[in-house]
Amino acid sequence: MKNSLKKMIYLCPAVLLLGFYACKPVKPSFTSPKGYDLLNPEKFSMPESLLEISGIAFHRDKMDTVYSIQDEDGRLFRQGWLNKKQKHTVFGKKGDYEDVAILNETVIVLRSDGSLYVFPLSQATTEKVKDIKIFKNILPKGEYESIYANNETNQVYLLCKNCKDDKKDQAMSGSIFTYNPGKNEMIPSGKLSMDLSALIKKEDILKTGLKASALTRDSHTGEWYILSSVNKVLVVATPDWKVKSVHRLNSSTFNQPEGLAFDEQMSLYISNEGDELSAGNILKFKRKP
Repeated sequence: MKNSLKKMIYLCPAVLLLGFYACKPVKPSFTSPKGYDLLNPEKFSMPESLLEISGIAFHRDKMDTVYSIQDEDGRLFRQGWLNKKQKHTVFGKKGDYEDVAILNETVIVLRSDGSLYVFPLSQATTEKVKDIKIFKNILPKGEYESIYANNETNQVYLLCKNCKDDKKDQAMSGSIFTYNPGKNEMIPSGKLSMDLSALIKKEDILKTGLKASALTRDSHTGEWYILSSVNKVLVVATPDWKVKSVHRLNSSTFNQPEGLAFDEQMSLYISNEGDELSAGNILKFKRKP
């Protein structure tokens, strides 16, 4: 009896210690795409007018001027890097504007219902855009937040955040258009699909899907960078839309990631909406050699 009691006395601390570590929550692992460190950004805080910044773009990848939109007003903002003073032009009424792309000398703004607002970049410096064309009902019914424009091919890529068949198929769908600047036309040029079943199975994303909030492309490798604010992840995919890597984002750094872009030096930019406690911001991640 004494020996048993002694054993229990010695074993109890070990059991308690084991229980403590078993119950202790596992810290999430935050990784970065090759060449970047997503834990150490250069931070550019936005003015109050861009608290809800929802999309960012550069003209021909030059970062001297940041173009952005926010998801309530039909305004295209512009400002120098680290210069909080912004200027803007009005292109539309109040609405849920989610992303922006600049295709050579043309601005394309994406509304959440899939409508595209297209106007000359030269009018970004005016008080109000005069020459605007709105493309409606050119995309399958759904919710959209991601657009990318390729300056070399004039192709425009749009990802669906919430489309009817995507959840059932465990996939993310998208549409491709070729923009004809001479005739101001969006010509349907194909569909795309990314298989999400492996990500869902590994619980890298929710069962409801990726819910893409922004899209850009590494012009050197052709790889796609897809941001998901809902899942707090950055996904890197091959040129043919096969998942290559998934990087979980630290919520203390990425409040609500909504915008994505590269500059000509291949620095990566991610914009975040603000809230009651923090301002909207753009985070810059320099590419490491």
